[in-house]
Amino acid sequence: MTTFGPDFLWGSATAAYQVEGAASEGGRGPSIWDVFSRTPGKTLNGDTGDVAIDHYHRMREDVALMAELGLRAYRFSISWPRVQPGGRGPLNTTGVAFYSDLVDTLREYGITPVVTLYHWDLPAELQETGGWTDRETAYAFAEYARLMARELGDRVEMWTTLNEPWCTAFLGYASGVHAPGIADPVAALQAAHHLNLAHGLATSAIRGELGPGAKVAVTLNTHVNRPADPGNPGDVDAVRRVDAVGNRIFLDPMLRGTYPQDLIEDVAHLTDFSFVREGDTALIHQPVDVLGVNYYCTGIARAYAADSGGERETSTTHGDSAHSPWVGADDVELPPVPGPHTAMGWNIDPDGLVELLLRLDREYGVPLMVTENGAAFDDEVGGDGVVHDADRIGYLHGHIDAVRRARAAGADVRGYFVWSLFDNFEWAYGYERRFGIVRVDYDTQERTPKDSARWYAELVRTGVLPAAETPAPVM
Repeated sequence: MTTFGPDFLWGSATAAYQVEGAASEGGRGPSIWDVFSRTPGKTLNGDTGDVAIDHYHRMREDVALMAELGLRAYRFSISWPRVQPGGRGPLNTTGVAFYSDLVDTLREYGITPVVTLYHWDLPAELQETGGWTDRETAYAFAEYARLMARELGDRVEMWTTLNEPWCTAFLGYASGVHAPGIADPVAALQAAHHLNLAHGLATSAIRGELGPGAKVAVTLNTHVNRPADPGNPGDVDAVRRVDAVGNRIFLDPMLRGTYPQDLIEDVAHLTDFSFVREGDTALIHQPVDVLGVNYYCTGIARAYAADSGGERETSTTHGDSAHSPWVGADDVELPPVPGPHTAMGWNIDPDGLVELLLRLDREYGVPLMVTENGAAFDDEVGGDGVVHDADRIGYLHGHIDAVRRARAAGADVRGYFVWSLFDNFEWAYGYERRFGIVRVDYDTQERTPKDSARWYAELVRTGVLPAAETPAPVM
């Protein structure tokens, strides 16, 4: 029998732009994702988050559903332009009231609110002055963090500064498949540094407002890549290169106070890193209480051979582009990974999660939480009106068991958040890819728990990993 203990935190997660809707209500300003998604050709079917799943108006019923599922925690993001429309200046009281009400409602049901301050929806006004390529954006973010700590800090126990800054920097500024849609490798490196700086400044600002005991985290989508041929030194070095720009560019300054020297050498033909000013790494390197780990799949890396007759692969696990997000790894090829695959085309590899958690525990020594893990599949609604998603249950079972194995091997993993609670707007993929354990009918906004929701509810209730088979209905 696999048990996780009473202190293990079970939850689910969403992001503001993916679920809230109400894009022009309550004084909310536009974000870079409003601009990007409304630009023809940027998202599948031209979908936008204008309505999403209308969580802004349905928040109370959504929290009641969380309680029905027995969730112990809910990880949500605050829309920066909803509470501070231009990214600077006074707060929008209507926007703040929405999140205050959400926090209070969660607490009424005994659900721990876990706040993410930034999940990609930068106020559009800040992008007009350079967005994350502008150093001042980091300082604006720190002030926003301080203000939100002031407003909600008496009721929020865990603050997450950034979600997946790799995607913000390298999908947003290098490959251009995410907002703001820029393809400039040097801009991506600048953005990565300013995101690091924003994390450090915001961490200090939160603790300056709430005291040194305030719990602060950051969430990274740490990549697991393996050499195509472990005996080929070129392939081994290919893994090192993508690890430098995919993982250590954030892990090392945040948790060690320094940038990897090999990364600096890898990108020396592009930049001299002069955007890193004296004292920056000390500002970035602030103690964190938890490192959030978002994990979905693994990759393969190999040295690109110009005479192989093939084309260099520049695809990522989040989309395709003529521009590679792997800045400084121009001679690295990322071939397709064998299946099985999810509807995103991502391979299913629970062993990679064990490997990742053990590596992070061994090399960085901070408490860990799996803050996103889940899968999109081609869900079909059965004759009974329910999605019988045995494939998703199998995915979750394998990965939660991977968490169990990592803990048994000594990794300090303290929680697990399934992605996602609801079907929602899946960024550049629009509404076609469904990650939720709760189905949303986008025409009626009706919520219907899938079999995976019932399975997960039983896990949360007992703390015991049930079989992968679908359980009997419990709700």
